[in-house]
Amino acid sequence: MELRYAGLHNDQNYGMTHLGQIVKDGWVFGMIPDDEDCAGWSGAQMQVLYEKVYGEWEKYGHLPSRLPDDLRERYMRIHEAAITHAKEKGWNPELGDDD
Repeated sequence: MELRYAGLHNDQNYGMTHLGQIVKDGWVFGMIPDDEDCAGWSGAQMQVLYEKVYGEWEKYGHLPSRLPDDLRERYMRIHEAAITHAKEKGWNPELGDDD
């Protein structure tokens, strides 16, 4: 049985995971609709999205500060909202001993 992604809204640590990051960056770059949280996506589908996101980030040296103003503002809005939501749900951004 193939594992499927739970979706950003059901992700461990409320989307503060590697796969959650890929989904949010997919939104930033307009690769997936803002209401698509990738629930039920296969590993292969997530890999394709990852490769697209990675390729787009390469154009900007993988740094949000190098994004054009409109993308940087979108990035900040999406990620700040996600961080706020995760913290409200109990996510702690501090690294533990096993992180």
